[in-house]
Amino acid sequence: MPRQSAGILLFRGRGPDLEVLLVHPGGPLWARKDAGAWTIPKGEFTDDEDPLAAARREFAEETGHSLAGPFHPLTPIRQRAGKLVHAWACRGDVDPGALRSNTFEMEWPPRSGRRQSFPEVDRAAYFSLAAARAKINPAQVALLDELARLPAALDPHAT
Repeated sequence: MPRQSAGILLFRGRGPDLEVLLVHPGGPLWARKDAGAWTIPKGEFTDDEDPLAAARREFAEETGHSLAGPFHPLTPIRQRAGKLVHAWACRGDVDPGALRSNTFEMEWPPRSGRRQSFPEVDRAAYFSLAAARAKINPAQVALLDELARLPAALDPHAT
């Protein structure tokens, strides 16, 4: 079974003013990467876990914000390394400046024997769909395209 992750594509606005929230991976390996490095808040889940529950948990862990929904399922995508990503679109507006991410530990610098802790996500920002296409992991562009076609993304009063 390929690895799977679940995430939420948070959006605000409508039509040409539609914006999406993307997060940038933390840690020294991502520090100097920008274009193609950003992602929706997401994380892996096990076969016995509900994917939407995992997506909501991961969003909260990576941003410090909880979402109530409603959640619109998007077509799963496969990333270059083979991971299957399940995603849901959700209308909302959180403050990216109030980001509070969980952390991970790794040996850094390499072969130093020292372990350091880094945030899983080091920043978050809203982007227009055009800007998001340049920032997001290329496999996730399909999620942006599908969001742009959702009636809920066009109607600010949609539920």
